[in-house]
Amino acid sequence: MKFEHDVVIVGSGLAGLRAAVEVAGRADVALLSKVYPNRSHSGAAQGGIAAALGNEEPDSWEWHMYDTVKGGDFLADQDAAEVLAKDAPRAVYELEHMGVPFNRTVHGTIAQRAFGGHTGDFGKRAVKRACHAADRTGRVILDTLYGEALRKGIKIYQEFHLLDLITKDNRVIGVLALEMATGDIHCLQSKAVLLATGGFGKVFRTTSNCFANTGDGVFLAYKAGIPLEDMEFVQFHPTGIHGLGVLLSEAARGEGGILRNGQGERFMERYALTLKDLAPRDMVSRAIAREIREGRGIEGRDFVHLDLTHLGKERLAEKLSDITSFVRIYLGLDATKDLIPVAPTCHYMMGGIPTNLDAQVLGARGEIFEGLYAAGECACVSVHGANRLGCNSLLDLVVFGRRAGKKILEDLSHLQKAPISQGPEEAATQKIEGLKSRKRGEKTGALRSELQKTMTDHCSVFRNREDLVGAIATVRGLLERYEKVRVDNKGRSFNTDLLEALELESLLCLGETILVSALAREESRGAHFREDYPERDDRNWLKHTLVEKTDAGPSLFSRPVTITRFKPQPRVY
Repeated sequence: MKFEHDVVIVGSGLAGLRAAVEVAGRADVALLSKVYPNRSHSGAAQGGIAAALGNEEPDSWEWHMYDTVKGGDFLADQDAAEVLAKDAPRAVYELEHMGVPFNRTVHGTIAQRAFGGHTGDFGKRAVKRACHAADRTGRVILDTLYGEALRKGIKIYQEFHLLDLITKDNRVIGVLALEMATGDIHCLQSKAVLLATGGFGKVFRTTSNCFANTGDGVFLAYKAGIPLEDMEFVQFHPTGIHGLGVLLSEAARGEGGILRNGQGERFMERYALTLKDLAPRDMVSRAIAREIREGRGIEGRDFVHLDLTHLGKERLAEKLSDITSFVRIYLGLDATKDLIPVAPTCHYMMGGIPTNLDAQVLGARGEIFEGLYAAGECACVSVHGANRLGCNSLLDLVVFGRRAGKKILEDLSHLQKAPISQGPEEAATQKIEGLKSRKRGEKTGALRSELQKTMTDHCSVFRNREDLVGAIATVRGLLERYEKVRVDNKGRSFNTDLLEALELESLLCLGETILVSALAREESRGAHFREDYPERDDRNWLKHTLVEKTDAGPSLFSRPVTITRFKPQPRVY
């Protein structure tokens, strides 16, 4: 079946919803979502959204911009960081006016708390910049924007899996999607397509990401000839629940939580003298990993403790209720009395589809790929550089989601719908029938587990050449084996066996791009730490990595970092 709209937005998290709300009423916009919109992964964000409101203490957007650039180890494009920091107060007040129930100060203004890497006076002290709604900020923003989408009557195709981008003459003219409930393949024709499909943390075994985060949009852009940018920069959040990866927000440390090793020491004082437990995430993750490596994990094991016991029952109930609930449900512990076992978990992708400041997707030569836009975690603008600061993700989503909507509206006057042949639909049908009809072959789950183990063991917090070379060989072997994957479930309705097989192709190809990019970057910067190249090398590597799909395999090239105000300096906290 064919549907026609002016704009198709793929992804119903905050970036997709904010763009859709911007376009609604002025153009025919449709939202295509793999899940029900209010189940999008944006709702899992706990800690807050950053904005220099100055409600708790003096703050400024310049300090916020500086922290974003420094936190990203000077790989962030500074024009993007300036847009983010300058627009943050407006974005937060807009959300407040839409109805987001932020916590309040005694004076009735939006409450703010400290978060990792956010400072005043250009790094001299920690500053309270995180606007929050207890520890479920993403949840309430998502629900608010979803309510706006419903109020504006936006057409939503929910539980539709993106199969392909339809291109013609180097422009995007629509998408193909699989309706999960029926198994039917639909063509959605449009003038503009916005990819807001989120991250792809399921490349790794232990992750805070939901099961739907398999990078479908990023992979399909790569397949369509778009290079991917800075894929080696994968953020590991310091405090995932040990063994599960379920996130315990940085808000816990923002409220005064302390990390302790097996000797009971507050060890972050050794790694970040000024900010201690509130240093940027990459630094805290490496500190935890080093404590464990050097035998100071809890009882010599592979985790440390997060100590919230001194915060008191009332403060935990008011500010960290979700965290205390997670700890009780998953571990059977009482956060008011018990220490919580934590270890780094794959959390966020700094790399993705390259875009300009208006979310237009850029090709290999930096040219605009007409009709295609990207925003949110699937995009690389690059505002986060080599390491994203906490609370900048929700901000990124609403700031650049809005800019995407505005630019799409501006471009619609000269974008034209193009006729779509049956070719893409027939190819997708043949692929799915091929998977279903194969009687012998590989099981999706076995290949996915091997990929995740390989990535976790050889390309996580610490990396080196030997491990990366071996991992590339393994993943390429898995890609060859993927050609023989079989699907046991032959049904049409909610065939999760089929969906996992389709998602596996995305995970394998994106895993390869992460590995080849990590092998190429012979330095340590932000979340990318090479044990064989432990120092940052601005002379040779102050540049973005781009990887392009070719018939001969991934091809690497680079682009310069945009530097406007802040010259690279030592990253001391």
